[in-house]
Amino acid sequence: MYEVEVKVRADHATVRERLRELGARSLGAVTQEDFYYDAPHRDFAETDEALRVRREADEEGTAEVVTYKGPLVEEESKTRKEHETVVGDGDTVDSLLSALGFEAAATVHKERERYELDGYLVVLDSVTGLGEFVEVEIKAEEDAVESARDGAYDVLRDLGLDPDEQVRTSYLGLLLRDDHE
Repeated sequence: MYEVEVKVRADHATVRERLRELGARSLGAVTQEDFYYDAPHRDFAETDEALRVRREADEEGTAEVVTYKGPLVEEESKTRKEHETVVGDGDTVDSLLSALGFEAAATVHKERERYELDGYLVVLDSVTGLGEFVEVEIKAEEDAVESARDGAYDVLRDLGLDPDEQVRTSYLGLLLRDDHE
């Protein structure tokens, strides 16, 4: 399964209003902390991969998920193969990864509002140190990636956003780049 995602910088107030006008369904808000790791056997920055443990909290509690994201598979979006699973204790996963030689690399903190629109997940992210972004994403089989991406572009346009302003760099990459500029 592939995660097809397009992301742009955008003012959330304007997008929220447009989501209401379009009848998007609110899926609630969460706080996310993403803990990223460097691998001992290859440079994820060079291979464009990511390994993270995400701690997500909402009014109902906290969940933790381990995710591996493969390299980008196309130029037109942030589409990549993704594997993830819920874990019972992120601290134990951290200890396990450390024992295997993985090193904590960085943490990304964000406040995320989720909406469903036309079968797509639309998220409004406020990322500490970076600002406001809108992501449109959907899961797709390999043979449906192009049509899923085109649909995500349509959702962006419906929200009054320009797919040509897409940011293909991850939040982690943006934060690390900002640290070195």
